[in-house]
Amino acid sequence: MSKLVSVIALCGAISVNVLAAELPVKHYLDQTAVRAMVKAAQAEALQRNVHVTLCVVDESGNLLYLEKGDGAALNTIQFAHKKARHAASYGSPSKNAQDAVRSGDVDLLSLPDYFPNQGGLPIKVNGELLGGIAASGASSDVDEAIAQAGLDALRK
Repeated sequence: MSKLVSVIALCGAISVNVLAAELPVKHYLDQTAVRAMVKAAQAEALQRNVHVTLCVVDESGNLLYLEKGDGAALNTIQFAHKKARHAASYGSPSKNAQDAVRSGDVDLLSLPDYFPNQGGLPIKVNGELLGGIAASGASSDVDEAIAQAGLDALRK
């Protein structure tokens, strides 16, 4: 009986090892990456002398980082989160949604996490979508430039 248990245990160990070897590798945003992006985005906001809220989400739109800058309006909290979620959900800048709605495609507004306001960018590394980053509180083009500074720091 003990030989049977040993054989079964050995087979189980082999099949677990085979399955583990076949699993894909999933990349994610760790705290070091998030901090680097936020630091660069904060520096860009400081250089431009604007007060913004910064938000970083994972590929599912789950909040990884949110900070309302001193002097940023309260509504920027929700705007930054929605911009980042849009970028993560659709893998495209939230400006694309803004442009689509402005061109008359208002049906898109019914899509989940669709947010037509510039300032959110997808975080992609080697073509893999890892999340979204956004800023809110300045003009939309400046918000996007701040988010872009965060992305640029990740790519260094």
